[in-house]
Amino acid sequence: MDTIIKNSLNKSISYQAYRDLVKQLAMEGSTTGNEKTEALVNYTKLNDRRMKRWDKTIKVTDEALNKIKSFEEPITWLVLTESWCGDAAHILPVLNKVSELNNNINFKVVLRDENPELMDTFLTNGGRAIPKVIMIDNNTGGVLNTYGPRPSEATNYVNRFKAMHGKLTPEFKEDLQHWYNTNKGQNIINDLTDMLCELEPSVCL
Repeated sequence: MDTIIKNSLNKSISYQAYRDLVKQLAMEGSTTGNEKTEALVNYTKLNDRRMKRWDKTIKVTDEALNKIKSFEEPITWLVLTESWCGDAAHILPVLNKVSELNNNINFKVVLRDENPELMDTFLTNGGRAIPKVIMIDNNTGGVLNTYGPRPSEATNYVNRFKAMHGKLTPEFKEDLQHWYNTNKGQNIINDLTDMLCELEPSVCL
């Protein structure tokens, strides 16, 4: 696994480089990934607009800010994603915002379809769900934790709906987007600060 992670880290790009890529693809009418369908191209265009909005509007509470800035262990958040992924468009700008607040957190992006070995090492319920964040200890190279493909509240929301209806409907997916827009990234920020507290308990004292 160490080799797989190292190889993927070597291919990783910064969040800004990823944003530039998505913007370019949206302008060209293309998308990342092995499939280049019209639907996925349209999702890439939509996600470019979503990320642009979130990059400007995400707010971090003073309580979360203090926890984030207190974290002292050098770590890397390596996220698997694709430009067409709706959940990723809401989550990646928050990951970037949090990482910008602490120099000990290095945020890197890789594309799922270009890193199948890495993706298959970190499946969710047997599926290649994205975005998937792999939290790596920079000193040892070990995996500390993973996060995704959705924040905790959205995951519960999805699981309840699946239990009742068997699968996600287009209407539900629209409701989920509404939840993201209403929550404004706060559940993601809380999830991330909780994980930092698990890694370094003094952060939450």
